[in-house]
Amino acid sequence: MSDVNEPCLGCAIVRGDTRPVGGVLARLPGLVLHGVAGPSPVRGWVVISSERHARALYDLDEPTARELGALAARVMRAQREVLGAEHAYAFAIGDVLRHCHLHLVPRFADTPRHLWGRAVFEATPAEHLPAEELEAAARTLAAALAMPPAP
Repeated sequence: MSDVNEPCLGCAIVRGDTRPVGGVLARLPGLVLHGVAGPSPVRGWVVISSERHARALYDLDEPTARELGALAARVMRAQREVLGAEHAYAFAIGDVLRHCHLHLVPRFADTPRHLWGRAVFEATPAEHLPAEELEAAARTLAAALAMPPAP
């Protein structure tokens, strides 16, 4: 398996040198919202990454940490409202990349039970959706997030 930190995948995504499926959906001070950097068995799987190296939430400055929580809630609402997800998971594992990142993974009525929760990371290649479907979901999310947040 290749080392995603040499060169740093997080830095490459933040700079725009690497484009994950769905691309960058939003940029906020200290954070970047982008599609998952790999295949996905569910549409709308996105990641919030820190712009700088930070191992976990405890390494983020206070304004960035606050923004992360607010952005995560907003994205998860959009996953439910505009993509039709029944539920959305948030995973902050922090063992691989040098960038604090939060996976926001929607679950749909048709998501197989064996892919619920953390098991979504174990999907087989046969379960991965076509890139076009992932791109379309990312565009839908990006459009929803470009609107001012509801009061």
